[in-house]
This record gives sequence, structure tokens and C-alpha cells, in this order.
Amino acid sequence: MTIETLYEDDDLLIVNKPAGVLVIPDRFDATIASLNKLVEAKAGQKIWVVHRLDRETSGVICFAKNEAAHRYLSIQFQEHAVGKFYAGLVIGIVNPPEGRIEGAIAEHPAVNGKMIVAKKGKLAVTDYKVVEQWPLYGLVQFQIHTGRTHQIRVHMQSIGHPLVCDDLYGDGKPFMLSNIKRKYHLSGKDEAERPLLNRLALHAYRLQLVKEDGKEIIAEAPLPKDIGACVKQLNKWAGGS
Repeated sequence: MTIETLYEDDDLLIVNKPAGVLVIPDRFDATIASLNKLVEAKAGQKIWVVHRLDRETSGVICFAKNEAAHRYLSIQFQEHAVGKFYAGLVIGIVNPPEGRIEGAIAEHPAVNGKMIVAKKGKLAVTDYKVVEQWPLYGLVQFQIHTGRTHQIRVHMQSIGHPLVCDDLYGDGKPFMLSNIKRKYHLSGKDEAERPLLNRLALHAYRLQLVKEDGKEIIAEAPLPKDIGACVKQLNKWAGGS
């Protein structure tokens, strides 16, 4: 697996995380590849995990290359002093097309690993802005000002627009061309339609932070091919062609 480096110096290593990769090793199956071990192999040294992305989320993630950088960066993330920006495909027409969601998040009382918006939860703040809107889907940019588990996923579900392919907070259905192309027909070579996207439609596209010496770091990763393919087809067919 090729791990793309977005930025590196003596203290930081920022990479573009592929979708489907755990950030840290699985607690029950150590044979599953994890991003931190892949990055250590790439860097040829020990690295420290500073923050995490969900397994199916792709995009910008930062690691520390020494203990001092790890301590400093951990505090920056804890104090929400890092700019964290995402892009995602959501279901439905989002109205208003721009806003702020302030809904405290807590663990689901009955479903392990799931979160809910609840008054007794921890403060969570998400800004969103629709950048492209089609009849059935929208491409939305997010900035999260807190770092709660599944924050964007929970907040978008709470306003009725879950992320595409989210099997925990949405319907989990893959993105198919037949969803938007009215006269879709399989080619003679295919027995079944292949999804354009079959994982959570969420991508961390920008990370902004200031190092201890005052240097500002901005790392960006463009939309991955799978989400980009969906956007391309939505622009082509969502008008009803």
C-alpha cells in the first residue's frame, strides 16, 4: 500500500490516509495492517499518533516524530486549536445550505460504538457549507471545532442528511450510477452493477496547525478518486438526462 506524504519535517509527518485503513492496530486482530505501522515503516523510525480518522474516512492525518512534538500537538488538538476541514457526500437537499450545528454528543445507550445527539453529552460544534447540490445528493464542506467520535456523521444525521454509504447513521447503501441515471442499462460484459462508491463518503481535505516555533503548517489532500467519480457522474446525470 502506497502512503502519500503531504508534509514532513523533523517533528511532523503528515500523510494522505487511504480509506479502509485503521489508524492504530485492531485490538482483536494484530494481523490487520494499521496506518501508524505503515507510516513507521515508510519513515524508518518510531512515530506517535496525534489524532485519528474513522477507518473508512480518507484524507489528511498528522503524526509526531518525537515525544516533544507529540506532547505539544496533543495539547493543540485537545484545546481545539487545529483547523480540521472535511468534505462529504450527503443524502438529500440541505436547507439552509450553510450553517452551524451545536449538538452535544453522547454514547448510544443501547448500541455499542454508536453515538447520538443528547443534552447530557459533550459539546460538539460543526460548521457546514454546501458547495454543490443535486436533486438527491449534496457535496458539503465541514469544519469541526471539537473532536467528538463520529461528530460529522452524527450531526448530519441529526438534521436529516446522513452521509452516503454510512451503515451506522444512514442506510449504508452504496452509491450506484443507476441511482441518478434514469435510463441506466448494464453493459453486456457485466452481470451486476458495480458501485461507484462503497465506503463512507467522508474525506479530510485540509489540516491547519501552528507548530511550537510559530510556523504555520497547512496540508491538503484533494478529493479521492471514488468520491470524485461520484461528483463527476452527479454533474453529468443529476439534471435528469
